[in-house]
Amino acid sequence: MFAAENGLKGDPRLQAISQAIRVIPHFPKQGIMFQDITTLLLNHKAFKDTVDIFVDRYRDMGISVVAGIEARGFMFGPSIALAIGAKFIPLRKPGKLPGEVISQAYELEYGTDCLEMHVGAVLPGERTVVIDDLVATGGTLSAAINLLERMEAEVVECACVIGLSDLKGKRKLHGKPLYILVEPREIEDCC
Repeated sequence: MFAAENGLKGDPRLQAISQAIRVIPHFPKQGIMFQDITTLLLNHKAFKDTVDIFVDRYRDMGISVVAGIEARGFMFGPSIALAIGAKFIPLRKPGKLPGEVISQAYELEYGTDCLEMHVGAVLPGERTVVIDDLVATGGTLSAAINLLERMEAEVVECACVIGLSDLKGKRKLHGKPLYILVEPREIEDCC
């Protein structure tokens, strides 16, 4: 669900968050309108509002784990985890974590990829939220859900700053709710 459909309709923070995201046409390849969150991170108020909205949502849901997807999920996940009293677990690309890991391969629009997590980072039954910056097809979030559920965590919800409007009809991944703050900006909205 989009935040505006869940009690935040007309909330000026959502507009400010959307406006803080820069659109870069044809990156990383022709036809892609890249939603660049680095400009959001440079805007203290918009960045804080982004974290605050997620914290308000998850504060009273008994979440014990925030799992962030490499790399942009790392920008939001630790702050959310600290604010709600949860631990943060990084879900990383292959070969980045020392020690014993489990892996989950997944399909992308343009190939395949893989996520890894430390064995023992999450305990059976721990209530978990997965965070990333953007959801397009849902492949990366699906891999994260599979990885966490293989360790018997309870994935409560997936959360993203930006969600493609095509996903409006698909608000669940593997039966898990999907919470999105804003839709992608179009190039006409860009500076």
